[in-house]
Amino acid sequence: MPSWVLRALVLALLHAAAVVARAKIAVVHPTDSSVTEAVLLAMLVGVAALWGALDGWSRLADAGRTWFIAALVAGPVAGVLSVVGRGMFVDQTGVSALGAALTGGAAFTALLVLVPAGLGLAVGGRIGTPRGSEPSAEDAQERGPRVGPAG
Repeated sequence: MPSWVLRALVLALLHAAAVVARAKIAVVHPTDSSVTEAVLLAMLVGVAALWGALDGWSRLADAGRTWFIAALVAGPVAGVLSVVGRGMFVDQTGVSALGAALTGGAAFTALLVLVPAGLGLAVGGRIGTPRGSEPSAEDAQERGPRVGPAG
């Protein structure tokens, strides 16, 4: 299974659950929604950034492409799941909400996955490599001289 599948599905489920929880809280406690939205947004950004940093730290092969595809898939999947979840648990949201969820909602979700994960990859790549994953002398010769800061 490609590594982007797990990232896309987990983050799509997480984003859809956050949308449903935010909608439910807005119905039950309309005045508390601003704090809830901030906490949920921080959680979503934090998960993507942490996972991206772990991938950068472990030197996942082709991590940028993995996260790009995961973001593109997570957006529409989260949109569909959020419409279904809101229809089941919050109100009578129907198919009419699917258009907005698959356009603007999917784009926003994709950005909430891609941007923090990209920042996490950059930060995680600056951290030292895990033990046992140092490149061998043969690998270093094939790649040529190392450019950039030693780390």
